[in-house]
Amino acid sequence: MAQVAKGPRPKHVPLRTCITCRQERGKRELIRVVRTPSGTVQVDPTGKLAGRGAYLCRARTCWEQALGGQRLNAALKTTVSANDQAALRAFAATLPETLSTETKN
Repeated sequence: MAQVAKGPRPKHVPLRTCITCRQERGKRELIRVVRTPSGTVQVDPTGKLAGRGAYLCRARTCWEQALGGQRLNAALKTTVSANDQAALRAFAATLPETLSTETKN
C-alpha cells in the first residue's frame, strides 16, 4: 500500500474555562490566578507558578464578579485575604470593561 502524504498536524491548543462567565477559551486567552503553596493568592502571568489555579477572562466584569462573590474562594479552595483581594482589584482595574467582539467565541 502506498502511504498518503499528510499535511502538518494542527497544533493542540489547551482549553480552559473562565470561573465567572463559564466561557471556554484557549489557555493563553485567559488570565490565571493562583493560590501559592505559602497561601497567598496572586495573578500568574506565566501560567506556570506552583499552586492551585483558576482562570478568568481578560474582562473587568468577570473579575469584579469573581472578587465580589465566592467564586474565586471556591475555585481556589481558600479565603482570599484582604491584601490579596486589593492587589487583584488593582490588576482588574487595568483590564478593559468587556472583551471586544473579535475575541469572544
